[in-house]
Amino acid sequence: MRTTGTIDHPATHDPALRPLRKTETTMTLHNENHASIQPDATAVSRQNRNRDMQLIPEAMARVHIQERMREARTEQLSHRVIAARRMQRRAERASLRARRALAMAVMQ
Repeated sequence: MRTTGTIDHPATHDPALRPLRKTETTMTLHNENHASIQPDATAVSRQNRNRDMQLIPEAMARVHIQERMREARTEQLSHRVIAARRMQRRAERASLRARRALAMAVMQ
Protein backbone atom coordinates (compact mmCIF):
# COMPACT_ATOMS: atom_id res chain seq x y z
CA MET A 1 0.00 0.00 0.00
CA ARG A 2 1.62 3.22 -1.17
CA THR A 3 -0.18 6.32 0.07
CA THR A 4 1.22 9.75 0.63
CA GLY A 5 0.67 11.29 4.01
CA THR A 6 -0.75 9.65 7.09
CA ILE A 7 -3.99 9.78 8.99
CA ASP A 8 -2.64 12.44 11.38
CA HIS A 9 -0.88 14.41 8.63
CA PRO A 10 -2.61 13.91 5.27
CA ALA A 11 -0.84 14.96 2.10
CA THR A 12 -3.61 17.48 1.45
CA HIS A 13 -6.46 18.90 3.48
CA ASP A 14 -8.61 19.52 0.41
CA PRO A 15 -11.13 16.64 0.23
CA ALA A 16 -11.44 17.06 -3.54
CA LEU A 17 -7.73 16.31 -3.99
CA ARG A 18 -7.60 13.31 -1.66
CA PRO A 19 -7.52 9.96 -3.42
CA LEU A 20 -10.71 7.93 -3.20
CA ARG A 21 -10.51 4.68 -1.26
CA LYS A 22 -11.04 1.61 -3.38
CA THR A 23 -13.91 -0.43 -1.98
CA GLU A 24 -15.43 -3.69 -2.99
CA THR A 25 -19.01 -3.37 -4.06
CA THR A 26 -21.88 -5.77 -3.77
CA MET A 27 -25.07 -5.82 -5.72
CA THR A 28 -28.31 -5.83 -3.75
CA LEU A 29 -31.77 -6.17 -5.19
CA HIS A 30 -34.52 -4.22 -3.48
CA ASN A 31 -37.11 -5.45 -5.91
CA GLU A 32 -36.98 -6.96 -9.42
CA ASN A 33 -36.88 -3.58 -11.20
CA HIS A 34 -34.49 -1.66 -8.93
CA ALA A 35 -30.88 -2.66 -8.22
CA SER A 36 -28.39 -0.57 -6.28
CA ILE A 37 -24.65 -0.87 -5.86
CA GLN A 38 -23.41 -0.37 -2.29
CA PRO A 39 -19.88 -0.54 -0.93
CA ASP A 40 -19.09 -3.63 1.11
CA ALA A 41 -18.85 -2.29 4.67
CA THR A 42 -16.58 -5.11 5.87
CA ALA A 43 -14.02 -4.45 3.14
CA VAL A 44 -13.92 -0.73 3.95
CA SER A 45 -13.59 -1.29 7.68
CA ARG A 46 -10.96 -4.01 7.11
CA GLN A 47 -8.94 -1.66 4.90
CA ASN A 48 -9.21 1.19 7.43
CA ARG A 49 -8.26 -1.14 10.28
CA ASN A 50 -5.22 -2.47 8.43
CA ARG A 51 -4.04 1.03 7.56
CA ASP A 52 -4.66 2.26 11.11
CA MET A 53 -2.78 -0.71 12.55
CA GLN A 54 0.17 -0.07 10.25
CA LEU A 55 0.30 3.59 11.32
CA ILE A 56 0.18 2.95 15.08
CA PRO A 57 3.99 2.79 15.52
CA GLU A 58 4.36 6.06 13.59
CA ALA A 59 1.76 7.77 15.78
CA MET A 60 3.35 6.40 18.95
CA ALA A 61 6.79 7.59 17.84
CA ARG A 62 5.38 11.05 17.08
CA VAL A 63 3.77 11.27 20.54
CA HIS A 64 7.00 10.05 22.18
CA ILE A 65 9.06 12.68 20.36
CA GLN A 66 6.59 15.43 21.27
CA GLU A 67 6.74 14.37 24.92
CA ARG A 68 10.55 14.38 24.87
CA MET A 69 10.56 17.85 23.27
CA ARG A 70 8.18 19.12 25.97
CA GLU A 71 10.44 17.69 28.67
CA ALA A 72 13.49 19.31 27.06
CA ARG A 73 11.73 22.70 26.92
CA THR A 74 10.72 22.54 30.59
CA GLU A 75 14.24 21.48 31.57
CA GLN A 76 15.74 24.38 29.60
CA LEU A 77 13.31 26.76 31.28
CA SER A 78 14.21 25.45 34.73
CA HIS A 79 17.93 25.86 33.95
CA ARG A 80 17.30 29.45 32.86
CA VAL A 81 15.36 30.20 36.06
CA ILE A 82 18.14 28.71 38.21
CA ALA A 83 20.79 30.72 36.35
CA ALA A 84 18.72 33.92 36.67
CA ARG A 85 18.34 33.42 40.43
CA ARG A 86 22.07 32.77 40.77
CA MET A 87 22.88 35.97 38.86
CA GLN A 88 20.35 37.91 40.95
CA ARG A 89 21.98 36.74 44.20
CA ARG A 90 25.42 37.62 42.81
CA ALA A 91 24.19 41.12 41.85
CA GLU A 92 22.65 41.63 45.29
CA ARG A 93 25.94 40.66 47.00
CA ALA A 94 27.86 43.06 44.73
CA SER A 95 25.37 45.81 45.56
CA LEU A 96 25.81 45.20 49.29
CA ARG A 97 29.62 45.29 48.94
CA ALA A 98 29.37 48.57 47.05
CA ARG A 99 27.08 50.07 49.72
CA ARG A 100 29.46 48.99 52.48
CA ALA A 101 32.44 50.41 50.61
CA LEU A 102 30.59 53.71 50.11
CA ALA A 103 29.59 53.80 53.79
CA MET A 104 33.20 53.12 54.85
CA ALA A 105 34.44 55.90 52.55
CA VAL A 106 31.91 58.36 53.94
CA MET A 107 32.73 57.41 57.56
CA GLN A 108 36.45 58.15 57.17
